[in-house]
Amino acid sequence: MTKLNELAPQEGSTKSRMRVGRGPGSGKGKTGGRGVKGQKSRSGVAIGGFEGGQMPLHMRMPKRGFNNPFAKQLVEVNFWRIEQAIAAGKLDAKKAIDADVLLAAGVIRRKKDGVSLLGKGELKSKIEITVYRASEAAKAAIEKVGGKLTVTRPAKAEAEA
Repeated sequence: MTKLNELAPQEGSTKSRMRVGRGPGSGKGKTGGRGVKGQKSRSGVAIGGFEGGQMPLHMRMPKRGFNNPFAKQLVEVNFWRIEQAIAAGKLDAKKAIDADVLLAAGVIRRKKDGVSLLGKGELKSKIEITVYRASEAAKAAIEKVGGKLTVTRPAKAEAEA
């Protein structure tokens, strides 16, 4: 039985840290692997994007647009991709289809915040699908073949007058 004071890592599993700047015999002496001279060879350097006093490129570029931090990240799925999976036998058109089923069938790689159904391609199968949002073309195509579409996206609140 091993005692706590006799515990040691496996032979060869650990390396001692490199002691930089400890003389020429170490192989990392003098400049300590930093190259020679200049601001970057010294400690306390913070110059990401600094251009010697000239206005940096990222500040010269105009500001444009707005990045909504609350925007939903949706996965887009088209009819041709769903039909392809049904033809390959990965999806069953008779059963209900939702994000989990699409993920299991390999139609989408990840669920993110929801699935957005788009109308590209031809829908031949009568499907029952639940998605976060669907385009008008997708809604029309599903109704045309006699399928059922359920949209889970909450309805927009009416603006109070």
